[in-house]
Amino acid sequence: MDMAFTIRRVDYFYTTVKDQPGEAYNLLALLEGVGVNLMAFTAIPIGPLHTQLALFPEETLKLQSEAQKAGLVLEGPYPALLAQGDDELGALAGIHEQLFQAHVNVYASSGVSDGQGSFGYVIYVRPEEYDRAVKALGI
Repeated sequence: MDMAFTIRRVDYFYTTVKDQPGEAYNLLALLEGVGVNLMAFTAIPIGPLHTQLALFPEETLKLQSEAQKAGLVLEGPYPALLAQGDDELGALAGIHEQLFQAHVNVYASSGVSDGQGSFGYVIYVRPEEYDRAVKALGI
């Protein structure tokens, strides 16, 4: 059975905040208020007192512009890959196999199934391997 999914190039940015209640909410509410749509969002603890929030905007330039207006300090953009599609057994293994065959290291990733038959998967590769990853995946 063919797996129906797409993989595309995406940009991401990150900001580091104090690890305390409301930090993610404040950022997400700000972005909602200025009309920035996110395709993905992650929050990862870095040390005992801080959290790194990663933003994957639908429109890179809009996020950059609105963040600057709001005085929000963002690192990036950095390249990543976003896979979305039908959640079938082996979907992620197939993606990783193509990257492995091209000698591309996936140094981080995050995925989720919606429980209704679809998945989303963010793939982080090193900038120096990004073009090789894109070629291997036929993007």
